[in-house]
Amino acid sequence: MASNQPKVAVIGGGSWATAIVKMLCNNLDVVHWWMRNQKAVEHLEQYLHNPHYLPSVQFEREKIQVSTDLKKTIDTADVLVIVIPGAFLYSTFNEVALEGMEKKLIFSAIKGMVPEYNAIPARFFHKQFGTPYDRIGIVSGPCHAEEVAMEKLSYLTIACPNQENARQMADWLACRYIKTSISDDLFGTELSAVLKNVVAIASGIYHGLGYGDNFQALLIANAIREIERFVDKVNPIHRDVKSSAYLGDLLVTAYSQFSRNRTFGNMVGKGYSVKAAQLEMNMIAEGFYAVKSIKEINKKFEVDTPIVDAVYNILYEKISPVLEMRLLADKLS
Repeated sequence: MASNQPKVAVIGGGSWATAIVKMLCNNLDVVHWWMRNQKAVEHLEQYLHNPHYLPSVQFEREKIQVSTDLKKTIDTADVLVIVIPGAFLYSTFNEVALEGMEKKLIFSAIKGMVPEYNAIPARFFHKQFGTPYDRIGIVSGPCHAEEVAMEKLSYLTIACPNQENARQMADWLACRYIKTSISDDLFGTELSAVLKNVVAIASGIYHGLGYGDNFQALLIANAIREIERFVDKVNPIHRDVKSSAYLGDLLVTAYSQFSRNRTFGNMVGKGYSVKAAQLEMNMIAEGFYAVKSIKEINKKFEVDTPIVDAVYNILYEKISPVLEMRLLADKLS
């Protein structure tokens, strides 16, 4: 590896952060890694695996530099890959005084909204730190961390207005079991990644209520059209929503056993309260926070979003899942 290699840091300690570190370690000399949990850092340094997420993934000692010092990790890096749940993004970065963020290359792997701003992470980084959009990108699926851990063939799309920056990150993530492609559709890719989590909650609720595969197919067919309507209205550029960054990511999140949003929805459909479902899960269901932000954004754009509306009504208006999903089913075609 070249000695003048840019310094890359991953910010986050969950399963997706762990998977991204694993991918980057295939192509970089060292990956800097910030985690909030001091005990997890100590465990990683001693045993070389994350004790809480993807514990089967073993790291090489010389490949990772792990720390709980957020400012130090960020100051060290030229490139940041942010993998913090969107609900905690503002509070995490508000804890430290950061300088020079406008000069860094930032990639979001969050797939959630920043509720304080009702904004996608790209907009948050641009507004909060003055980082130009051509230095902001997103890492998108279809790709679950659990399958990365098992080295099952997966595909990632890296979207950034600057295609050279997108290609650089794509090359760092690509390996024997990860194929990558690039896109310039930063906003559409990020909004689609947010919306597919909301759809996955709807898919889970229907599954919990006992609806079958035939209906699920109808739901997803309607969902991709709903996503297309929304992203085309918010960011009207040419895009093909049938490609993997949009439809592929939607399919895997709506159907997979590893989907935390589908799992959350399934619990709600089976009769768990929203709070009980959240407490039982060990990971954040981004769609719970995202649906509220999407509803707020849509007050301006007034896009027809029956699936988003139904999920919002169940999670925030406490309307019966049985009733709300029956009403939604009558609207689908």
